Amino acid sequence: MSDSEDEAVEKQLKIVVVGEAGSGKTCLASRYCHDEFTRQYFPTAGVDFFLKRTVLSGAGTITLQIWDVGGQSLAGNMLDKYIFGADVILLVFDITNPVSFDSLEEWLDMIRRTVVSQEHQPKIAVVANKCDLEHKRKVRPDRQHKFTQENGLGSHVVSARTGEMVALSFHKVVAEVLGLKLSRAEQEEQQPLMQAEILHSPTATTLSDAHCPAASHLPSGASKSAICEIQ
Repeated sequence: MSDSEDEAVEKQLKIVVVGEAGSGKTCLASRYCHDEFTRQYFPTAGVDFFLKRTVLSGAGTITLQIWDVGGQSLAGNMLDKYIFGADVILLVFDITNPVSFDSLEEWLDMIRRTVVSQEHQPKIAVVANKCDLEHKRKVRPDRQHKFTQENGLGSHVVSARTGEMVALSFHKVVAEVLGLKLSRAEQEEQQPLMQAEILHSPTATTLSDAHCPAASHLPSGASKSAICEIQ
């Protein structure tokens, strides 16, 4: 095979997403691969598959095979089959659900016992999901920091609902596996423009993450809008 033909071959990586049921694993994969989000919850039975092609400078086109593993798999006998040959394993938890965080230790223990004999060791990272629900947070950031530091894991905070940091987190772990460093432009282009919808109701509604100018401070002639940008 010539050098040009070799360069044309796409790199392929296997990313396995695990964690407790309801932590948002499927929504995370769906947001990254299809830029979609649904509030309906359908527990994953066994494993679902997603495919994403992305381009990183220095690596060209990369095909990502994303394995979305059901939360019940920890108690089953198929987890070792799912994570075999993984390049990346993402441990996902819900910041509003302490149980989903506490279970990460068991997930990590099972994973490490499974991959210990493999020549190729996967990159493992913790992903804190639902950061858009900061006002409902039940897992302190320092707990995540301590867990990842003690276990030598990567650490990310995302929102599958808004898309915040989702693509960037995936691309960061992929870049680490490939020995690359994302450029500033690549990091900045992954940040979505988030919008918050103001719901009109008889009672007052506060939106802690959004900063909307009061009507009295609007420029002359400006109209009111039900959408305000989050800075």
